[in-house]
Amino acid sequence: MLIRRETPADGPAIHTVHSEAFRREEGVTPVEAPLVDELRADGDLINPLSLVALHDGEVVGHVCCSRARLGEDEDTAVGLGPLGVLPAHQRSGVGSALMHAVLGAADAQGHGLVVLLGNPAYYSRFGFVRADTLSITPPDPAWRPHFQARTLAAYQPTQAGAFEYAPAFSRL
Repeated sequence: MLIRRETPADGPAIHTVHSEAFRREEGVTPVEAPLVDELRADGDLINPLSLVALHDGEVVGHVCCSRARLGEDEDTAVGLGPLGVLPAHQRSGVGSALMHAVLGAADAQGHGLVVLLGNPAYYSRFGFVRADTLSITPPDPAWRPHFQARTLAAYQPTQAGAFEYAPAFSRL
């Protein structure tokens, strides 16, 4: 398996990864697939933090981070997601490899926090904690149990407040 930054040619394969990974109903495109397309089109997808996993040259997984606002600050926190892996490659370490790679890249880019909405049982293994323990509030209070944050080297305790995803998330 190889992890690398996405290229423009990867767009259709990334769309397919999220369509298949999040499919709930046959014939219905899950929101995660067009979300990535919209983040990219809006210029909110952070290119060095949009990574693909390749197996035998085929894109089998994708993770991305997008611009976000935390309180009055737009530069310290990023929103992670979606993270998707083709069903045939799930439970084989692809998602974990993508998570480790994107967290390392976000840290190297100087971001203080990575924030996501997801399953605590899965994301806690990567150091994520409930965001409210860091005084970070979700856009929707109902998300609290699943709204998580991971501090990075540039984190400062003053990085707190209301978290706001890139506008494409609001259009879901």
